[in-house]
Amino acid sequence: MSPRPQYPFSALHGQPQLQLALLLAAIDPHIGGVLIEGPRGTAKSTSARALAELLPGQRFVDLPLGASEEQLVGSLDIQAALQNAEVAFKPGLLARADGGVLYVDEVNLLADALVDLLLDVCASGVNRIERDGISHQHEARIALVGTMNPEEGELRPQLLDRFGLFVRLGAQIDPASREAIVRSRLAFDRDPHGFVERQRHAQQALIGRLEQARACVGRLDFSDALHRQVSSLCHAAGVEGVRADLVMLRAAAAHAAWLGQEQISDGDIEAVAELVLAHRRKTPPAQSEASAQQVQQQGRQQPAPDSADNWGALPPQAVATQALSGARPLPKKKP
Repeated sequence: MSPRPQYPFSALHGQPQLQLALLLAAIDPHIGGVLIEGPRGTAKSTSARALAELLPGQRFVDLPLGASEEQLVGSLDIQAALQNAEVAFKPGLLARADGGVLYVDEVNLLADALVDLLLDVCASGVNRIERDGISHQHEARIALVGTMNPEEGELRPQLLDRFGLFVRLGAQIDPASREAIVRSRLAFDRDPHGFVERQRHAQQALIGRLEQARACVGRLDFSDALHRQVSSLCHAAGVEGVRADLVMLRAAAAHAAWLGQEQISDGDIEAVAELVLAHRRKTPPAQSEASAQQVQQQGRQQPAPDSADNWGALPPQAVATQALSGARPLPKKKP
């Protein structure tokens, strides 16, 4: 009997922001993974498993909360050391997840040291081990997906900021989406293989589109205007450091690549901005949006500081003036 297939990504309903964030993280793992906040029953693990089916190796690795550092990064192969008296590396979960999805359910309950290590490796794409007489490194191009329920504890701000994208799922789902989700799930449970076969063409289209986006995302350039737009948004949101700027630009490039565009546009920035800023913002959304618009408007009005035509020019100064139309001449002073 063939194994039960995974629910296909092409059949997901009702969580467009979650699906977008997962695809962006798969296109460019250097974005730093996706953190999903929400109650149970909102298709967090189903979506992550479905994403793995779109990736070349179709690898999905579940990191248990009780995992040790050795299980995560790898360790000395004791059997090889005892039998052959040789130092050999025993791959860990990071090696197994290379090219696929590493899923951490309730990441807020994982030891901070492991979260920190995990995020380091996912950001660099390389796992380096220097311990127990081992000096080894291997690629770890991983789409990291973490979930958390805020009722069970929060992540430290330092770790929260290191997740590239953030999706907050609401407990309420609109009636139309609920109906579509339930219909699809019932059809899948009754005939998993038949359901997957009916989605085969849609799945293949997604796989091809994702492969193309992963291949071209590194060739997209960032214009000066995009840099200014991103800097304005992040400054207005009151975020600390420049990690948000870097993530937003990478996510915008991934979004443009996903749409098959040859250039990154303002629309790509707008599509990913909230995914990047939602867990980093220190300024309320309405206030930060108004501030960003003001900064961008000022940037358009003022000449570039290094322009050859405006070198050394001063900004306009306010000067008191007197209306000339219909004005009476000032009386002459008597000698």
